[in-house]
Amino acid sequence: MFQNLPLWPRLICSLVLAFVVSYVMTPYVKSFAEKVGAIDIPRDARRIHDHPIPRMGGLAIFMGFIISVIVFITFDTQVLGLLLGALIIAAMGAVDDIVGLKPLIKLAVQVLAALVAIRCGIYFNVITNPNLMSYNYTINMGLLSLPLTVLWIVGCTNAFNLIDGLDGLAVGVSAISSFTLLIVSLLVSGPNTSFLLAALCGACIGFMPYNMNPAKIFMGDVGSQFLGFVLACVSIMGIFKLTAVITVLIPVMAMMLPLADTVFAFARRILHGQSPFHADRGHFHHRLLAMGLSQKQAVAVLYGFSAVMGLVSVIIAGKDRDPAIRIFCLVAILIVVVLMWVVILRKYPHLRHGHTPAKPDDKASASQPDKEDKPE
Repeated sequence: MFQNLPLWPRLICSLVLAFVVSYVMTPYVKSFAEKVGAIDIPRDARRIHDHPIPRMGGLAIFMGFIISVIVFITFDTQVLGLLLGALIIAAMGAVDDIVGLKPLIKLAVQVLAALVAIRCGIYFNVITNPNLMSYNYTINMGLLSLPLTVLWIVGCTNAFNLIDGLDGLAVGVSAISSFTLLIVSLLVSGPNTSFLLAALCGACIGFMPYNMNPAKIFMGDVGSQFLGFVLACVSIMGIFKLTAVITVLIPVMAMMLPLADTVFAFARRILHGQSPFHADRGHFHHRLLAMGLSQKQAVAVLYGFSAVMGLVSVIIAGKDRDPAIRIFCLVAILIVVVLMWVVILRKYPHLRHGHTPAKPDDKASASQPDKEDKPE
């Protein structure tokens, strides 16, 4: 029945259904998390929150996404591969939220999920030719296709896990990334990619009211890893496989915040002679807190950055299309930047000159307390 609806009504219904399921199911998931002992207890000074808070909220996001996909998407091998891999990631994340798993076990499960997706056709076998003077716009990766695809999927899965450090941060950034990639997919990709992204965006928005500061529930590893995995796979299904020279920039720009934060974190630790998985307070959100912003303000700044990067990805994707798209995006970028400056940054002139002690939030909590950064 729903398959016969026009594209736009189906997309809107897909997003709304995922939103409703995620929003309605979150209180039940919270009760379930409390019963099974999936509680984040602040046992040391690294925790920002000061009272036990349930996690596993990502199960509600997972359910909203899955139900919307089942109702609205035409299944093919790639969609089945994505759903099976997402199920593996979500199950592993749920177990980790309850009992805790060793890093190598989690990494092995992430690789397994990536291989399942690849086996079902979710992979890229060409990359953009860095030599812009060449007549060949792409380079066939050959035997490197498998390891690079695994690296992309596992890297994105962990990148979204590592930015899950403040209330509402990871789920909000995921909503922004999925929405901007949804716009891109409508410009350059097929309908299945658009429906997957609409379902993911709706599920994220449905969970946000419970996860914003002060958070009532954390999404946990089951949520952050699931979001990163799905976004990584969908970007391959709908965008990476295109042959345009600038194609590779689109998903990178749309997910710039988690990817850049992870790259800088690993580089920083290696340069300091530490393990790349060594916990520290050098993430972007930690630096904003150290500069004097509250949790809500830091999250707002990072939302703004993600929105700007997402709009840039839309501009790149729409470069050969109606110029009105580019004009709209440029105006939107200007509005976001001005709002960030007027509402937040203008009030903190010391941000340009150095660090000051972070201000505690009222009822402060963090959607993922500082922990060892490891493959989650």
